[in-house]
Amino acid sequence: MAERSFAREVETLRVPAGTEFRGEGILAVTKALLEAGVGYVSGYQGSPISHLMDVLADAQPILEELGVYFEPAANEACAAATLSASVMYPVRGAVTWKSTVGTNVASDALANLSSGGVTGGALVIVGEDYGEGSSIMQERTHAFAMKSQMWLLDPRPNLPAIVQAVHDGFELSEASHTPVMLQLRIRSCHLHGSFVTRENRRPAFTLREALESPQRDTNRIVLPPASFLHEREKIEQRWPAAVKFITERGLNEFFDGDIEELGIVMLGGMYNNVLRALMLHGLADLFGASRIPLYVLNVAYPLVEEEVLRFFRGKKAVLVVEEGQPDYHEQNLHAILRRAGVDTALHGKDMLPMGGDYTVAVLRRGLRSFLERYRPDVLASAAPAPGHAAALDRVLPPRPPGLCVGCPERPIFSSFKLVERKHGPRHVSSDIGCHLFSIMPPFNLGATTMGYGLGVASASAFNVKDGKRAVAFIGDGGFWHNGLSSGIGNAVFNRNDGVTVIVDNNYSAATGGQDILSSRAVNARRSTMHPIERAVRGVGVEWVRTVDRTYDVTRMRDVLEEALTTDYQGPKVVIAQSECMLNRQRREKPRAAAAVKAGQRVLKERFGVDAAVCSGDHACMRLSGCPSLTLAPSGDPLKQDPVAYVDEHCVACGHCGEVADAAVLCPSFYKTQWVRNPSRFERLVQALRERVVGWMQAGQARALARRALYPEQA
Repeated sequence: MAERSFAREVETLRVPAGTEFRGEGILAVTKALLEAGVGYVSGYQGSPISHLMDVLADAQPILEELGVYFEPAANEACAAATLSASVMYPVRGAVTWKSTVGTNVASDALANLSSGGVTGGALVIVGEDYGEGSSIMQERTHAFAMKSQMWLLDPRPNLPAIVQAVHDGFELSEASHTPVMLQLRIRSCHLHGSFVTRENRRPAFTLREALESPQRDTNRIVLPPASFLHEREKIEQRWPAAVKFITERGLNEFFDGDIEELGIVMLGGMYNNVLRALMLHGLADLFGASRIPLYVLNVAYPLVEEEVLRFFRGKKAVLVVEEGQPDYHEQNLHAILRRAGVDTALHGKDMLPMGGDYTVAVLRRGLRSFLERYRPDVLASAAPAPGHAAALDRVLPPRPPGLCVGCPERPIFSSFKLVERKHGPRHVSSDIGCHLFSIMPPFNLGATTMGYGLGVASASAFNVKDGKRAVAFIGDGGFWHNGLSSGIGNAVFNRNDGVTVIVDNNYSAATGGQDILSSRAVNARRSTMHPIERAVRGVGVEWVRTVDRTYDVTRMRDVLEEALTTDYQGPKVVIAQSECMLNRQRREKPRAAAAVKAGQRVLKERFGVDAAVCSGDHACMRLSGCPSLTLAPSGDPLKQDPVAYVDEHCVACGHCGEVADAAVLCPSFYKTQWVRNPSRFERLVQALRERVVGWMQAGQARALARRALYPEQA
């Protein structure tokens, strides 16, 4: 299962050459891979390229028809290692993952790959998740490309440019015997557009042919003395070959303008925003014609000195638009210009922010500073940017990230808070995934997070004899990605006495709900249903407890308390199981809708709060934090404080009632059942209930009326 199905969209991948293809960016990338004759594809899901993996999975029948092998890898290192197929053989391969965290995981394999070089085209498609909307640390792919001498493409954010970059990436890789990274920003992955298709191609050289005719060249293996020669080869052969290819193919683009004494250098991914900012200053039109000359770096690395000098000569000043720190391009451009004796003034981070998203508003301000210094006359009619954002900040409430309605992970943390009430706070190591939201209110759990699947390892230093046991949380996705060996195995080897809670929600939920080894779903193409408990015991853990329904807060609390207080010395693992509610709803809602339409009986449940019973303490919210649990007026003039209220988003997981019971809170929660297409018997019972209730209500109304007329009899 995945966050989104592309089963219908992938059929468009079969269209013949010359067709106008319309769709999303990641769908266009898949089409470009097929057009380029790719032989194998692998990767690991993660924003913003999760859907690329989903598209490839749904397109597997088409891939098989063309002889293309696809494999969703256990982690990014596994995916990167598959590119070894392109080292000895002229077969094209592509891998994809979220960057920069994915590149960090894959770095060992990539470093070896870039050292030995490749024969077939090797393309690494990275989702550049940089900026305010990112879910990772603020780093960029550029540093890795520089240190390992891998060429980095950053195409303009439109479908024709992205598709062309896929084709150019393979050819550049083969021309220079170097793996190439193709950087897709968030906006590029999910934009929609069109391009003219080419014919899908079967791989010119297949994996089967490679197996039938094995090749071996020790000069391509990273082992002395060959490894010492690879560095010279990179500089003396591969770099010049890459520069020659970039120049001859015109991968970087130049756009003329009538204000010839100025210029703007930008990465391809910034092109749309720069054009929009120029347009707001009246210096560009809707069709992309700019009055200021532009140099668009669709190849972010390496820079081509000849092109740089050609663009800069004769200009008074140039602004370089490069998001983030360090300012790699600004420094590189300065070095090229000064070595050549070109005295053009170069501006960048002195007029634009040092870090953060270069939105249109940010670029508009930076361009204004640049133009006010060199051509203030062209700004005479430009109006200042309105300050809408500041005004909105004053009226919009903050919206921190949190767990979904009905999330099965919420009761785990509610249970842990109940244990902390009794035994005091503990050091908690967190991990990447939905469960990381436990660091936010109302739970406020977690002191560190060091990487996907490293939650257990990050608690290792707290293995102090006779000290309070440290606790580590890790998801099932992180467990299979990295945690089994680096976390659980390491804890067994070092006789760690801490507690590990493995949040098992059936999927790699944080990346879009993809199946993993322990998924309880039948997957026709992958092997699932491998219990985490068996794997944990297989590496030597003896103390293991499995809670198969996390919504049972009382049991969850008791198991956590047992793990923290038992006399057993050694690693203790609690496996907390319940299906991801989002995936469950994606499966059940369509089924229920179809059943209702077919006239079948469908039962829908939800919880509520009896306003007359609710004490107004709101401890249920402090221990639950469910988004469907909110506040409402009590309806009683003698009860001034608002009461708890369950809104229409409730999915009847039962957590609010369970936590109220386990924490001995007020018994104000109740469950209601809504029956669609009820049976004849249910209709009869409902009619009887309505008559009885109506008779009782009428009697109560008569009694109240008598009291009003004859108060002395009250």
